[in-house]
Amino acid sequence: MLTHLTPETIRAPFARYSHGVVIPQGHRLLVCSGQLGIATDDAIPGTVEEQTALCFEAVGALLRAAEMELADIVRINAYVTGREHLAGYMAARDRFIKSPPPASTLMIVSGFAREAFLVEIEVMAAKEG
Repeated sequence: MLTHLTPETIRAPFARYSHGVVIPQGHRLLVCSGQLGIATDDAIPGTVEEQTALCFEAVGALLRAAEMELADIVRINAYVTGREHLAGYMAARDRFIKSPPPASTLMIVSGFAREAFLVEIEVMAAKEG
């Protein structure tokens, strides 16, 4: 079983994430490349919320291929292209990520390979076995 850490001796998280997650011995790990908000037909939605949903749908497909699920995510690294995208990213993320939340870092970057991309999401997941 995973142990989510948010010690009372440090400041509480700014948003829905755990400060740390302990992965016990005997767990398989999945490390995902950054997923972008692009559909299988190459359509790129115009909002960060829609792109974030596509990112997490792609993450879900990778997890299923590894016989895992969203609840097995232990770490999220997310990148957005501006502060104005934080709320939309968090709203979409929270529809996919339940409690206890994984460890997470959210960064603002200057851009991605295509100008239309507003968000990119990497995850690490762990499951017993």
